[in-house]
Amino acid sequence: MGGVNNNRNFQLNCAGWKILRKRAADEGKLEEITSIPVNSCVIREGPVTGAEQNIGYAKEEDFYLPYFSAAHKAGIGICVGDGYPDCKLQFGLEAVHRLQMDDDSVKAAVFLKPYPNEKLFERIEWIGDTAEIIGNDIDSYNIATMRNLVHLEKKTPEALMEIRRRVHVPYAIKGIFREEDIELVKEVKPDIVFISNHGGRIDTREGSTAAFLAEHGNELKKYCCQLWVDGGIRTKEDIQTAVYYGASQVVIVRPFIAALVSGGIDAMADKIRDVITL
Repeated sequence: MGGVNNNRNFQLNCAGWKILRKRAADEGKLEEITSIPVNSCVIREGPVTGAEQNIGYAKEEDFYLPYFSAAHKAGIGICVGDGYPDCKLQFGLEAVHRLQMDDDSVKAAVFLKPYPNEKLFERIEWIGDTAEIIGNDIDSYNIATMRNLVHLEKKTPEALMEIRRRVHVPYAIKGIFREEDIELVKEVKPDIVFISNHGGRIDTREGSTAAFLAEHGNELKKYCCQLWVDGGIRTKEDIQTAVYYGASQVVIVRPFIAALVSGGIDAMADKIRDVITL
């Protein structure tokens, strides 16, 4: 769960929200941020796989249902991740199906790795009625833990538009963090733009998602319906800051997983509620 380059971008992500609030305070606008109401509908857990490699589970399949159950119990959105081998995505989809047995309103945002399009079309068929949103995790072709395992590719606008035509729910592009990514958004015009540097886990430019949102959020919103952001969000004030700078949804991973592995479903649900209220 660590980051590359001595965790540099992970650290910058965490610090970035405080830096934005200090700027707002210097401009006399801090109260505008801290007065923003926060509720569960603006928060999602992040798309995670690799429970054995990254978290310490004895069995990969044991992670997904508790993780999603805690999110559902606390009333926040669910994200399903993709990975290698294929069973990781299938475990996530099956966990959503399990929740649907008790609550047929449950849906998830499903983020697929940038496999070649033919493989992605097959994955889209697997998803079925699980997804309220389908997206591509475009920066993960460069994630260290996936190297030399599978063939992932840097997606072109044409490839993403071909995928979008196969998707009959809102389409998201995750991993927007560089100037060239903005050009990609302008061409594809996805429903959702997800600003992310994978929690500092990929080789990319140095910087924070907070700063990228503040600098480019207004421009990006011209080409999408919603802006999502992750990276270093830990407190209610961080969420308020993200919303102030244009985010529709914030995505949080590490604090929730830490609570899950230390205390189970109830502990993670309590942690989610704490983030909203404290």
